[in-house]
Amino acid sequence: MIEGKIVQKNISEKLACLRNEMVCHGIDCLIMPHTDEFGSEYLPAHAEHLMWITGFTGSSGAAAILKDKAMVMTDGRYTIQIKNEVDESLFELCDMTTITIGDWLDLNCAPETVVGYDPRLYTKKQIESIRDKTRNKNLKFKALEYNLISKIWTDQPAPAISLVEIFPDEIAGLTSLEKRQRIASDLKHENIDSCVITVPDSICWLLNIRGSDIDFNPLVLSYLILNQDSSVDWFINEKKIPESVQNFLGPDIRIHPFENFGTSITHLKGVVQYDDSRSSIWVYNLLIQAGVTIVIGKDPCIMPKACKTITEQLSIKQAHIRDGVALTRFLFWLEAQDLENGHVTELSVEEKLEEFRRSHATYRGPSFSTIAGWADHAAIVHYRATASSNKVIKGNGLLLLDSGGQYEYGTTDVTRTIVVGNINDEIKDRFTRVLKSHIAVANARFSPETLGSELDHLARYPLIEHGLNFAHGTGHGVGCFLSVHEESTGISPRSQSSFRPGMLVSNEPGYYLEGSFGIRHENLILCQEDTINGQYYFQTITCVPFDLRGIDWKLMTDTEKEWLDGYHQYVLDTLTPFLDDIELQWLRSVLFFKNSDNLIEGTEKEPDKDLRN
Repeated sequence: MIEGKIVQKNISEKLACLRNEMVCHGIDCLIMPHTDEFGSEYLPAHAEHLMWITGFTGSSGAAAILKDKAMVMTDGRYTIQIKNEVDESLFELCDMTTITIGDWLDLNCAPETVVGYDPRLYTKKQIESIRDKTRNKNLKFKALEYNLISKIWTDQPAPAISLVEIFPDEIAGLTSLEKRQRIASDLKHENIDSCVITVPDSICWLLNIRGSDIDFNPLVLSYLILNQDSSVDWFINEKKIPESVQNFLGPDIRIHPFENFGTSITHLKGVVQYDDSRSSIWVYNLLIQAGVTIVIGKDPCIMPKACKTITEQLSIKQAHIRDGVALTRFLFWLEAQDLENGHVTELSVEEKLEEFRRSHATYRGPSFSTIAGWADHAAIVHYRATASSNKVIKGNGLLLLDSGGQYEYGTTDVTRTIVVGNINDEIKDRFTRVLKSHIAVANARFSPETLGSELDHLARYPLIEHGLNFAHGTGHGVGCFLSVHEESTGISPRSQSSFRPGMLVSNEPGYYLEGSFGIRHENLILCQEDTINGQYYFQTITCVPFDLRGIDWKLMTDTEKEWLDGYHQYVLDTLTPFLDDIELQWLRSVLFFKNSDNLIEGTEKEPDKDLRN
């Protein structure tokens, strides 16, 4: 209780200081997204403006602050978390899946309200959307010269300086020059002189480099201009580039001080491509100032980056084998614990899993904050255990464990829902229906024209037919030793993108009952093409057993049982060389559970062809 009052007082004081700054700058409202100038999801410490002013720690959100009221919003992943973290006497809480920032401004702002924003944190398309939503109010939007929260954030951390490293050409499958030449050829064909690229994973992919400027994703925060002759002008803190990397880059990658980017934009000439959905409106305004001809076009690295090369796919699969070994050893360890002693907690689970991952020399760290949610905490989609929230795992219920690793050179993301003790029929029903949803995607065969939204409907059907659902997408793109949430395509109700061979995406349907339990089953899957009929299918590459104790076998079809049996045979075949005899004996005992007439313990059936390749 005392701790809560301290937080409330700090946030209240921050809001008062911010409102004074707003008056000084002649604005009536300030809007603030959860992002940085590169559109990052996971932010460096100095860019956590939204968290600093609201207390909300989720990776998706936005706030609007008026003189007499304030609002903070997030999506379905964080609806429970935001209630726990944000003081509702200071902020109205909104769901951004049902109301946009523009909708809220239209409802809460007086006509001709002056709305201030940091132009480095909003894209042109985002500002245009907000303007359209508020047109009837004739709001006045003012691009600020600097971030007002930074002005009052007296102990704001300085940007980190971390070294750039080389991503090997033999893993990438293409050299940086080959990538640049292919894209530059397209620019030349469209009579475009240069293209501004501001998305960090696009720049890392294009140059075959990686970094550690932010947590979880091995990114370098920088700006880049790709020219028609395939040369680039790269704007980065030069202290980040060791000599070995400088030699690797070559002379046609010209390095400039990071702070010179804005001036260089104003000196561009001819026709320049700009992505109005991914690059800031600050960049767009500089291009207007330069007087160039602007061509609005999608970041040209998005699609080729998403379609992993054969060598990238092989490397990703190796990373998943290493991760499968770590997770299987963790599950074996957990099974051996006497949980009734009360010595295993959400935080100790997170720490133990990290210990198993760290045992492999190629492990570089987690790909996101581990979610270890016991009982009702599992219903918080993006829960993160803290010292104050840490639950002891004992009794009966479900442990939801969503985690991932960054390996050389692959990224993993896997969720397993683990049964502890005895669970009731309702939980078994939901556990099984989520698994049926997962298998529906894993077994899908579809045409190249099929949209992510169509696959999402396929995933939700086993739940929706019984009045159930979940408030997040079914799948997101994943990079190759890059962002764990990679833009390309996805499986969600809003996804209007199709798939291409080599795309790596998650398969993670779920079900959550607030205050009670949560379930999610997640594997990563690679899109592949059947060369005989031209259809696409998914190859599951995650290599971790499911907990069969949660399944109501009466709900499973023969086809679903066959998929599960084949997947578990794949897990056994793949992990056998890396486990000791005791671990292997345990794995065999849990993979082919004596709980169904259709599953035979220790079966030696041939693994599914698609899973083995």
